Amino acid sequence: MNIYVGNLSYEVTEEDLKEAFEVFGEVETVKVIKDNYGGRSKGFGFVEMPAKAEAQSAIEGLNDKDLKGRMLKVNEARPRSESRGGRGGYGGGRGGQGGGRRF
Repeated sequence: MNIYVGNLSYEVTEEDLKEAFEVFGEVETVKVIKDNYGGRSKGFGFVEMPAKAEAQSAIEGLNDKDLKGRMLKVNEARPRSESRGGRGGYGGGRGGQGGGRRF
């Protein structure tokens, strides 16, 4: 199960998250999402646990618990398409603004 972990302190490392979740069972992967430019944490991450029962226990056990001074928000991660909020065509291209010579 893929688990979303939000409200992370900027000091939390992937190893910190792994240690917190391993109390509840096997952890496959841990990823703290970082800013592409500065490399600083964006304050959230994902933990993958293969056993659904262990993952559910981790969610219940760690949600609203303190980790390095911040109360974690932990829940099952939603598929990426759902979390985008249905942006419906916005973003991406430049919408016909410039881009070439006009004759």
